[in-house]
Amino acid sequence: MSSSISKVVIKRLPRYLRVLESFMKREVERVSSKELAVKLGSTASQVRQDFNCFGDFGQHGYGYKVKDLYAKIKEILGLNKKYSCIIVGAGNIGQAIMNYSKFLDIGFDIEAIFDINPKLIGVSFRGIEVLDVDSLDNYVETHSVDIAILCVPEIQTNSVYNILKDRVKGIWNFATVDLSSTEETSVENVNLNDSLFTLVYFINDKD
Repeated sequence: MSSSISKVVIKRLPRYLRVLESFMKREVERVSSKELAVKLGSTASQVRQDFNCFGDFGQHGYGYKVKDLYAKIKEILGLNKKYSCIIVGAGNIGQAIMNYSKFLDIGFDIEAIFDINPKLIGVSFRGIEVLDVDSLDNYVETHSVDIAILCVPEIQTNSVYNILKDRVKGIWNFATVDLSSTEETSVENVNLNDSLFTLVYFINDKD
């Protein structure tokens, strides 16, 4: 996939997947760019422009085959593969992610979980025992890890990041400190406060 494709376009692809999945559940076989646009609050032109970044998926006047388009977007996103994952931080967010069963269904295998809290070390979630974070360095040295899910307090973020960067392929970061990608490790920062505060702005803007 070309690195010239806008990140904004990439971030829209999961939304297309959700919409297409809803069509599949209703056994809809074909969908037009206009129908997709209505569901996304977008325009038919924008939908066609997004898909044209990756090739011509549809046929003029004919629309898109829902199942084929769904499969193609999954392939573009890399969701046709399996990924080995670890969680660092077994607190509330880490446990919520650990207990989200759909991750396994879509190919994200959580293989280990780490924490600093002695009360959590040795506890099992979905059959996976929490390991001491002191063993994280050795683990990433001896195991192939695709994605590390970071759910640690701010004070621990940089030290854990220094262990993980350039040794795992991606970091899904829920810590309150934004981290940077490197040549070897891609980082996606997920700041829950940012999302909540944006919502609060729009609530107050209406008033």
